[in-house]
Amino acid sequence: MKIYSKTFIVPSSAIDKRNHVNNLIYLEWCLDAAEKHWNDAVPKKFQENYIWYVINHTINYKAASFKGEKLELTTWIAKNEGVKSERHYKIVRLSDQKTIVEAKTTWCLLNEKTLRPTKITEEISTLFD
Repeated sequence: MKIYSKTFIVPSSAIDKRNHVNNLIYLEWCLDAAEKHWNDAVPKKFQENYIWYVINHTINYKAASFKGEKLELTTWIAKNEGVKSERHYKIVRLSDQKTIVEAKTTWCLLNEKTLRPTKITEEISTLFD
Protein backbone atom coordinates (compact mmCIF):
# COMPACT_ATOMS: atom_id res chain seq x y z
CA MET A 1 0.00 0.00 0.00
CA LYS A 2 1.46 3.33 -1.08
CA ILE A 3 0.87 6.05 1.49
CA TYR A 4 0.90 9.74 0.67
CA SER A 5 2.08 11.93 3.54
CA LYS A 6 2.23 15.67 3.97
CA THR A 7 3.53 17.69 6.93
CA PHE A 8 2.43 21.29 7.38
CA ILE A 9 1.91 24.12 9.87
CA VAL A 10 -1.69 25.14 10.63
CA PRO A 11 -2.18 28.58 9.03
CA SER A 12 -4.24 31.37 10.58
CA SER A 13 -6.65 31.08 7.63
CA ALA A 14 -7.76 27.66 8.95
CA ILE A 15 -8.86 29.02 12.34
CA ASP A 16 -12.53 29.66 13.15
CA LYS A 17 -14.19 31.89 15.75
CA ARG A 18 -13.55 29.27 18.45
CA ASN A 19 -9.80 29.66 17.81
CA HIS A 20 -9.25 26.15 16.48
CA VAL A 21 -9.18 24.62 13.00
CA ASN A 22 -12.60 24.74 11.37
CA ASN A 23 -14.04 21.26 10.74
CA LEU A 24 -14.56 21.94 7.03
CA ILE A 25 -10.87 22.75 6.66
CA TYR A 26 -9.95 19.19 7.66
CA LEU A 27 -12.15 17.92 4.82
CA GLU A 28 -10.47 20.33 2.37
CA TRP A 29 -7.04 19.10 3.51
CA CYS A 30 -8.11 15.49 2.98
CA LEU A 31 -9.50 16.16 -0.49
CA ASP A 32 -6.38 18.10 -1.48
CA ALA A 33 -4.17 15.21 -0.29
CA ALA A 34 -6.26 12.69 -2.26
CA GLU A 35 -5.85 14.74 -5.43
CA LYS A 36 -2.10 15.17 -4.85
CA HIS A 37 -1.71 11.41 -4.20
CA TRP A 38 -3.54 10.61 -7.47
CA ASN A 39 -1.53 13.15 -9.47
CA ASP A 40 1.78 11.93 -8.02
CA ALA A 41 1.02 8.22 -8.51
CA VAL A 42 -0.55 7.92 -11.95
CA PRO A 43 0.74 8.63 -15.45
CA LYS A 44 -0.59 11.67 -17.29
CA LYS A 45 -2.71 9.46 -19.61
CA PHE A 46 -4.84 8.40 -16.63
CA GLN A 47 -5.13 11.95 -15.32
CA GLU A 48 -6.39 13.05 -18.73
CA ASN A 49 -8.92 10.21 -19.14
CA TYR A 50 -10.38 9.73 -15.65
CA ILE A 51 -11.80 11.86 -12.86
CA TRP A 52 -13.04 11.03 -9.38
CA TYR A 53 -16.35 12.02 -7.82
CA VAL A 54 -17.12 11.73 -4.12
CA ILE A 55 -19.89 9.35 -3.09
CA ASN A 56 -19.59 9.94 0.67
CA HIS A 57 -17.32 11.10 3.50
CA THR A 58 -17.02 9.85 7.05
CA ILE A 59 -15.01 12.02 9.42
CA ASN A 60 -14.24 11.37 13.08
CA TYR A 61 -12.96 14.42 14.91
CA LYS A 62 -10.75 13.21 17.77
CA ALA A 63 -9.18 16.44 19.05
CA ALA A 64 -8.78 20.10 18.17
CA SER A 65 -5.75 21.65 16.52
CA PHE A 66 -4.60 25.24 16.60
CA LYS A 67 -2.70 27.90 14.66
CA GLY A 68 1.00 27.19 14.37
CA GLU A 69 0.82 23.48 15.21
CA LYS A 70 2.70 21.06 13.00
CA LEU A 71 0.42 18.36 11.59
CA GLU A 72 0.97 15.32 9.42
CA LEU A 73 -1.75 14.11 7.07
CA THR A 74 -1.49 10.62 5.62
CA THR A 75 -3.80 9.04 3.07
CA TRP A 76 -3.99 5.65 1.39
CA ILE A 77 -6.32 3.49 -0.65
CA ALA A 78 -7.91 0.80 1.52
CA LYS A 79 -9.71 -0.99 -1.32
CA ASN A 80 -10.91 -0.74 -4.89
CA GLU A 81 -14.02 -2.61 -6.02
CA GLY A 82 -15.66 -2.12 -9.40
CA VAL A 83 -16.00 1.63 -9.94
CA LYS A 84 -15.51 2.55 -6.24
CA SER A 85 -12.42 3.29 -4.22
CA GLU A 86 -12.25 3.65 -0.44
CA ARG A 87 -9.58 6.12 0.67
CA HIS A 88 -8.56 6.64 4.30
CA TYR A 89 -7.00 9.67 5.98
CA LYS A 90 -5.34 10.36 9.31
CA ILE A 91 -4.23 13.72 10.66
CA VAL A 92 -1.83 13.69 13.61
CA ARG A 93 -0.35 16.53 15.70
CA LEU A 94 3.38 15.82 15.64
CA SER A 95 4.27 17.41 18.99
CA ASP A 96 2.36 14.77 20.99
CA GLN A 97 1.37 12.22 18.29
CA LYS A 98 -2.29 12.94 19.07
CA THR A 99 -4.72 11.85 16.34
CA ILE A 100 -6.80 14.87 15.36
CA VAL A 101 -8.90 13.36 12.55
CA GLU A 102 -9.60 9.95 11.08
CA ALA A 103 -11.64 9.95 7.89
CA LYS A 104 -12.56 7.98 4.82
CA THR A 105 -14.07 8.84 1.47
CA THR A 106 -15.74 6.58 -1.04
CA TRP A 107 -14.89 7.77 -4.53
CA CYS A 108 -16.30 6.75 -7.93
CA LEU A 109 -14.04 6.67 -10.98
CA LEU A 110 -15.55 8.33 -14.05
CA ASN A 111 -14.55 8.54 -17.67
CA GLU A 112 -13.48 12.16 -18.19
CA LYS A 113 -15.30 12.52 -21.51
CA THR A 114 -18.57 10.66 -20.86
CA LEU A 115 -18.78 11.24 -17.08
CA ARG A 116 -19.94 7.62 -16.77
CA PRO A 117 -18.66 5.34 -13.99
CA THR A 118 -15.65 3.33 -15.13
CA LYS A 119 -14.26 0.14 -13.64
CA ILE A 120 -10.99 0.64 -11.78
CA THR A 121 -8.52 -1.46 -13.74
CA GLU A 122 -5.78 -3.55 -12.21
CA GLU A 123 -3.32 -1.23 -13.94
CA ILE A 124 -4.68 1.68 -11.89
CA SER A 125 -5.03 -0.32 -8.65
CA THR A 126 -1.45 -1.54 -8.72
CA LEU A 127 -0.18 2.05 -8.79
CA PHE A 128 -1.36 2.32 -5.15
CA ASP A 129 -0.30 -1.14 -3.87
